[in-house]
Amino acid sequence: MSNQSLTPGQPIFPLLALLNPREQWGFLLLMLTVGVGLSWLGVQQYEWPLWGASALVLALLLLPMAFKWRADWQRYGQIGMGLSFLLTAQGFHTIEHLAQWVQYHVLDWTARDSSGLLSPANSEWVHFTWNWLVVAVILVLIKVGWRNHWAWLLVIWAVAHAAEHSYMFVRYLQVLNRLAEMGITSVPAQGLPGVLGQGGWLAQSDLTRNTFLCRLPGLTTAVRLDVHFWWNAGELLLLLAAAHHYLRHAWMQKPVNSNQ
Repeated sequence: MSNQSLTPGQPIFPLLALLNPREQWGFLLLMLTVGVGLSWLGVQQYEWPLWGASALVLALLLLPMAFKWRADWQRYGQIGMGLSFLLTAQGFHTIEHLAQWVQYHVLDWTARDSSGLLSPANSEWVHFTWNWLVVAVILVLIKVGWRNHWAWLLVIWAVAHAAEHSYMFVRYLQVLNRLAEMGITSVPAQGLPGVLGQGGWLAQSDLTRNTFLCRLPGLTTAVRLDVHFWWNAGELLLLLAAAHHYLRHAWMQKPVNSNQ
């Protein structure tokens, strides 16, 4: 892709133009309606769990989104399609974190019960895999031309986020092994603290205990759910900034009319 600047005929807010389903609006609304209807029926009549209903809606929405991403590739090229996919995926991921936050802080559920809309996905191996896949997608997009200062800040943030999940994943495996050695296989080891937050490495390490780091608000006192809500919020904000900067200055090969 060339680094051609936007012309007056191009949208003022290219992010909105990129995320617009365009010709897939009808299909998208149909799948959303069908998904919500079937999920409501399943929950009311067959006692489906919330995660099952949520998974059905997401699976049906993937159909029109797949057509949209194919159209994005044709209209905007590989970087445009990649940004569209990444923004959509992280947007839904943010909804999941927001649901957990509401369950814990508004509905006053326990931390263990505040597992979002897709509770089976709230596991260490899923978090570990998801965050490193996000890093991989970002690096691929940077390699093919998505480069600006916001994108580099996003890389740093995303790698740090993934590193924290790597630390927790290793701890999770270690605890599972210790439990197995004691003959305990029925106790889950989910929800262990990471580097940040209450009970985390910063709070427990002799290197950082009683230093200024431990006096920063929330850094060693926030519960795990809050820590990762803010990790994800920061990642999404940097992604939006990096995508907007690129779309405004460097990504289109030809002018794209906002009504296209």
